[in-house]
Amino acid sequence: MKKTILWIAALVVGAILGLLGISWLNEVMNFVATVYTRLFQLLAVPTIVLAVISTFATFGWKGSGKIFGRTLTYTLLTTFAAAVVGAIFYVLIAPGNLPVESVAEGTQEPSVTYSEHILSVIPNNIVKPFLEGNVLSLLLLAFAIGIGLSKLPDSENKAVVIKGLLGLQELLFLLIRWLIWTLPLGIVAFSAQLSAQVSAGVVAGSIGKYVLVVLGGNVIQFFVVLPLFLLARGLNPVYVLGRMMPAVLMALFTKSSAATLPVTMDTAERRLGVRKNVARFVLPICTTINMNGCAAFILVTSLFVMQNGAIPLTWTTILLWILISVISAVGNAGVPMGCYFLTLSLMSGVGAPVAVLGIILPIYTIIDMVETAENVWSDSCVAAMVNKDV
Repeated sequence: MKKTILWIAALVVGAILGLLGISWLNEVMNFVATVYTRLFQLLAVPTIVLAVISTFATFGWKGSGKIFGRTLTYTLLTTFAAAVVGAIFYVLIAPGNLPVESVAEGTQEPSVTYSEHILSVIPNNIVKPFLEGNVLSLLLLAFAIGIGLSKLPDSENKAVVIKGLLGLQELLFLLIRWLIWTLPLGIVAFSAQLSAQVSAGVVAGSIGKYVLVVLGGNVIQFFVVLPLFLLARGLNPVYVLGRMMPAVLMALFTKSSAATLPVTMDTAERRLGVRKNVARFVLPICTTINMNGCAAFILVTSLFVMQNGAIPLTWTTILLWILISVISAVGNAGVPMGCYFLTLSLMSGVGAPVAVLGIILPIYTIIDMVETAENVWSDSCVAAMVNKDV
């Protein structure tokens, strides 16, 4: 709560500073905003790569048998469905652009053929994607390395590699926490940079539609899509939700699937009747990789930021980012501030205007509550379906 108040205060202070119209102050704010953008770009590549590799290597390595297979299948299906719902809502509601000249100066990729675009994703050396920040190439490499590690036979060398990756990830998270600790200063700079040229009424309308897309997609996923998955497996969604309500409500208020996990497991076993061997295997995995709300947030926010950066949102682009959002959400394990920071990293990697995320940040607290509740509800659905199947 204190952090939220601090962020909102930083946003207000920045907006006031920007509206003052003092040239030297605007230059200082632009400098600070650029520093934060560069720091985000610095952390973007290792955040994405290490998260995806460690997640697939660890759970692919530990998981085996029918239970793991069903868990992974339902996780990917529900996460993909959440991203698709978000995309449909985005197209239907169509949030407008923020009236900011600096935001409109986003990087626009030159026109290329589909074959050239596919070839650009396939790296011809392992260093180039890291130097260029090529998100698709990095995800492809991370996915391949993670799955490859999971398939290697158990050995001391394999254990050393995985421990090394996890150690690097812990170090990265420490750097991220330091950056987040200083983030109010960045929010002030981003807000001042934007408010120097922004009409508040238009921004409210544009951000309002964006929030409507995110929350509307989450509501549809929560009350329509996930119940349809349960019905398809012969389960009563009203009964399942009623049994799991303590865990869902706790997730709403704690905004942490990990913190809610003990309650989720106990509720699934005692109230829903999920077998212990299923609940204690499926739910910890789902807490890490089953991120329905995160996938929708990454997709919708990425489209919104890219749109404000003058990057054309063709159907091909939307379909591509549905895939990116699903893979990124699955690999989002343990990143502080979760979906928000991962989205910011992705946008930095493609050269989109990350200043837009400065406006979204205070609103993210509310979005995060809904997303976490949806994630735990999805975890519960996956556990119930796996329990029915095996």
